[in-house]
Amino acid sequence: MDKIVLDVETSNTFADVGGQDKIHDLKISFVGAYSYNQDKYFGFHEHQLAEFAPLLQKAGLVIGFAINRFDLPVLKKHCYFDLMALERLDLLEEIELAIGRRISLNALAKENLRLEKTYHGLDAPRLYKEGKLEELKNYCLNDVRITKELYDLAGQQGYLIIPDRNNGPATKVELKWQEIALPATLF
Repeated sequence: MDKIVLDVETSNTFADVGGQDKIHDLKISFVGAYSYNQDKYFGFHEHQLAEFAPLLQKAGLVIGFAINRFDLPVLKKHCYFDLMALERLDLLEEIELAIGRRISLNALAKENLRLEKTYHGLDAPRLYKEGKLEELKNYCLNDVRITKELYDLAGQQGYLIIPDRNNGPATKVELKWQEIALPATLF
């Protein structure tokens, strides 16, 4: 079994589909993923989603940032298996459980990795509509890289530093999830 880090970008927004309760109406423009077994990043445009499903189905653990409330529900209609049956680790949910509030991926990346996102979520539909598919791909894969590095860092040191919203002191938040034992596979 593999560990997969993923991120989904859409070609439309909640405003386009009539609100967050219509998440199933969002259309995927790009999916980025990282496979720990293969030590490789993957990218899938909307017409390549059938190629992504088998990679995801082999995952023993799916890692992401807001994957339970966004990425997996958007992917659901493109997969022939129950995505929510996969073992998942949602970094945003883990942090919310620890501190009682949400935080942006960009704020975490700046504080912990000294990196920044190249774009923000609402830029993805714009990039898609403008035909800037290479920029969209790079943006998504950069978010996958940031998520992977935050996951790895928290796994190594047992915590992440969470910046204060009002420029107060940052907080060291312990994140000690139980890593599930994945059977070894050969590639």
